[in-house]
Amino acid sequence: MDAQPESGPQSKEPESPNPDPEPYEEIEEDEEPEKDEDLEHEEGEEPKTMTPEARTRKDRANMEALFRRLSTERVPVRVHDVIIKGNTKTKDSLIESEVEAVFRDATSFQQLLRAASLANTRLQDLDIFDSVNITLDAGPPELPGTANVVIEVTEAKNPLTGDLGIYSKPEARSWSLEGSLKLKNLFGYGDLWDGSVAYGWGQTSEVSTGFSIPRFKGISTPLSARISLLSQDWLKFSSYKEQALGLSLGLLSTGNHDLSYNLSWRTLTDPSQMSSHTVRRQLGHSLLSALKYGFKIDQRDSPMRPTRGHAFVSTTQIGGLFPDLRSLRFIRQELDLRYAIPLGFYRAALNFGISGGVIFPWGNGSLNAPSYLPERFFMGGNSSPVCSLRGPTSVLGFKARGLGPAEPRRLVRENSNDGSSSDSGIDHIGGDLAVTAFADLSFDLPLRVFRDAGIHGHIFACTGSLNKLTENAYKGFSLQKFRDSFRSSQDLESLYPPSYSVWSNKIIYYKEDSRCGNML
Repeated sequence: MDAQPESGPQSKEPESPNPDPEPYEEIEEDEEPEKDEDLEHEEGEEPKTMTPEARTRKDRANMEALFRRLSTERVPVRVHDVIIKGNTKTKDSLIESEVEAVFRDATSFQQLLRAASLANTRLQDLDIFDSVNITLDAGPPELPGTANVVIEVTEAKNPLTGDLGIYSKPEARSWSLEGSLKLKNLFGYGDLWDGSVAYGWGQTSEVSTGFSIPRFKGISTPLSARISLLSQDWLKFSSYKEQALGLSLGLLSTGNHDLSYNLSWRTLTDPSQMSSHTVRRQLGHSLLSALKYGFKIDQRDSPMRPTRGHAFVSTTQIGGLFPDLRSLRFIRQELDLRYAIPLGFYRAALNFGISGGVIFPWGNGSLNAPSYLPERFFMGGNSSPVCSLRGPTSVLGFKARGLGPAEPRRLVRENSNDGSSSDSGIDHIGGDLAVTAFADLSFDLPLRVFRDAGIHGHIFACTGSLNKLTENAYKGFSLQKFRDSFRSSQDLESLYPPSYSVWSNKIIYYKEDSRCGNML
């Protein structure tokens, strides 16, 4: 951002309009320059006898005096006009709506500088410009104390972009191939059209397309819509496959609030025909019609490795809004709280967190009805609880879905003559009440080569509890049972940045329990 000297107030120090023609170097420090008797020069006109070096030093002195005043004094100024240049396709109304509220509240030059920086960030976040330059210029001479804001944008030369990559999670031993195509600013409203494909070996595949628009005419909130076809394979863990064809609408996204509506047709199948009784009862088709509201505050200095600040997320989902017998009726509530405390050495910090969630059916006979299997809480896997704000799902040290209630699968007859059978394993069926907590100490390693590579160490402890409440199970629930259901793990790791593989040396202690599965 450029700030021209003419746009700001003049310095209190008197400046001679026509300096002494003698060389600049010969002027003593305490000696006042001789003033030219000719006062008819126009403001800003430079004498012909001034050397280039002297002119440069004079301009530098003027700028230094101006910046000293701007940094120490409150200089009142208001915005007279916003001038937009360089947009051939993008509507002026879109740019004006993004910056209007920012510049309206600026009443001083210092506030105007901050507003210009914020406006630049907002326009860059639209992801439709290659560059954004904001210049503060002087307002009309007849309106002193005003400034014009000149916004010059360079629109993207190629509106079509694409990505293709293979992503890995070494600890989970899983890979995924993901690709996407994006078409930006097709109609000039900052609209973004995209299509994506993701294929995860042995578990998840998804095809989706959608669009988003930051503002449209008088609507101040962003709008978005997305159609997706999702297929997930949970045969290994819970003996079912899930397919979902859905539509998602973003209704409100302002500040800390987010409101969306989801409509999807889901199908659960069991190709193995070995699922447990709980899973078999929920196989077939169902309709999800849910309104989802999220409230989020994140004041941490980094979402990946926070060293100070706090975060709070609340997510409420109400299902069963569509008047259909197969519509799933439930209420799901999640809470996340994180807090980071800096220790002052080696970028060390203590992170604490707690997450909780509950799901319960509603409607006639809801006390006897089970909760919908894919909407239940499952714990385990390798997602970091420090970085994740997605509810009570992450307890490091356990396999995916490896913690919580489980049921035996159907017995497989090995020999039809003697009637012998073998154990077919168990199905993890999730829970209705989930609580997790963790404490984490992160720190830089002493060797500089590790710090430069972004490698750091951390020690953490996790604990979690998963219980069933539906089908009248809440009647037998007690504080003692809740306390005994907690499982924990402790871990010492050296973490690499995302561009590296993850290596860890684990020291884990846990209680053996048939419901929890095995540790990694």
